Amino acid sequence: MNQITGWLIEASSMQKRTLLAASLGWMLDSMDVMIYALVLGAVQLEMHLSAAMSGAMMSATLISAAVGGLAFGWVADRFGRVRALTWSILGYSVATALCGFTHTAGQLMVCRVLLGLGMGGEWAAGAALVAETWPARHRGKALALVQSSWAIGYALGAALVAIVMPHFGWRAVFFVGVAPALVTLWLQRRLKEPEAWAEQRAKHPTQGIPIGQLFRGAIGRNVLICATMNAAALFAWWGLFTWIPRFLSMSVAEGGRGLSIVETSGWTIAMEGGMFLGYVSFGFIADRFSRKNTYIAFLLAATVLVPLFAFVRDPRALLVIGPLVGFFGTGYFSGFVVITSELFPTALRGSAMGFVYNIGRVTSAAAPYLIGRISQQGGLSAALCITSAAFLLAALIATALRLPVAETETPIIGT
Repeated sequence: MNQITGWLIEASSMQKRTLLAASLGWMLDSMDVMIYALVLGAVQLEMHLSAAMSGAMMSATLISAAVGGLAFGWVADRFGRVRALTWSILGYSVATALCGFTHTAGQLMVCRVLLGLGMGGEWAAGAALVAETWPARHRGKALALVQSSWAIGYALGAALVAIVMPHFGWRAVFFVGVAPALVTLWLQRRLKEPEAWAEQRAKHPTQGIPIGQLFRGAIGRNVLICATMNAAALFAWWGLFTWIPRFLSMSVAEGGRGLSIVETSGWTIAMEGGMFLGYVSFGFIADRFSRKNTYIAFLLAATVLVPLFAFVRDPRALLVIGPLVGFFGTGYFSGFVVITSELFPTALRGSAMGFVYNIGRVTSAAAPYLIGRISQQGGLSAALCITSAAFLLAALIATALRLPVAETETPIIGT
């Protein structure tokens, strides 16, 4: 047990606090995604939305998240990781609550766009904060633990919907989503900026962030590879996991599996258990072996598992395959955050990570709409299999990565 938890026990109080802060931000981000996916059926019915329009709502959120990610990445480099993290969480919390007051598709679309702006900024700020605080020998595990909080938030969202929605309706579910705003009070009081960022700003207090360097030389090559790789991976993820709750709850006659809302929540929580284990396991494997090869292996496993999940009809079989899809089809994100945090220098880390992650979000924004559109013609099972091809493409692009030799004792510093 000490080999599993010893690295966390021996960490400094500041390292633990940054880990908790980034994890909370990512967990609550995930909770909102799950809330929308599980109330989608009720929203469709009340607002008379087609499957394509419902998918377009998520697509609009992802596009605005890309804009928010780029903006907050710059804020994280210029004004600090903690401020960027705080402002982004506050933004998406308030916007989530506003979704509960909407009565038309247009109003909901506006709220989802505002929500996306805050949601997009959280990932890069939190990841940079942890990467710059933890030494390389434990960085993979620390960032994997942050990523694993996505699964916790997803499961929390499923549980929240199962408890609140049957009694108070879908609007009340969104109202509860304002709770993350309270986290920002703790963030401001308990965190300080990483030494790597503080030293960088002290050396160049008036220097602008050299954004143009993102597209030149070796950094430009890394940006291109990471952005396209993540675009394919995110296309697969959003296309698959936006529609899985609907796939489980849709009637058999419509091409779904006919589970009740409570059963759908239960099956989803089981899948989130697989996600959590996938995230955490990746960190231990990546710190022991190759980050790149582990990343590729996870993507290839997801490529194979998705068609099995999409076409199996026995709910018990779904309960077995689902957690495996969650394990491999999500766990690789731990690899992406470690890889990108180590590829880019401190002065550009927030901007670079925000750019490569959120350019991927722009591309992936088409996935929920496309899957919904295709499902109207060929059924949801066949539509979900498109994501398998996207997982494979991401694995192929990842073979071009050239990772640096990681430091073994000190946090990232770079220039």
